[in-house]
Amino acid sequence: MNKLKQTARKLKPDLPALALALKDPAMPLVAKLLAAITVAYALSPVDLVPDFIPVLGYLDDLLILPALAALTCKLIPAEVWDRCRKASAGVWAGGKPKKWYYAIPVVIFWLLLLFVIYKSFFSR
Repeated sequence: MNKLKQTARKLKPDLPALALALKDPAMPLVAKLLAAITVAYALSPVDLVPDFIPVLGYLDDLLILPALAALTCKLIPAEVWDRCRKASAGVWAGGKPKKWYYAIPVVIFWLLLLFVIYKSFFSR
């Protein structure tokens, strides 16, 4: 269980590096596709297994996402990975992202979803 927790903690600074690696022209196509899936899944407000399900709800956070990230990292060439990790080193300063405004698209998505739900129920 300790190894699993360590892998999950190590994942946090690797996600911005994966996002940067997507833009690198030296990335192989398979690694780009897997990196895109990993980053999209990590940022997605929708989980494969919903969090409200006891125990199983956190399965994706503890197993699926670290496994996807680890597989993606193995497919990325070492020099590209090192360059991207160095470039993303300061993103999680103090436990919070420096560039908080990256959360704006997620907030807009949820606000639009709430608006659509509100309109569908109360516009009649």
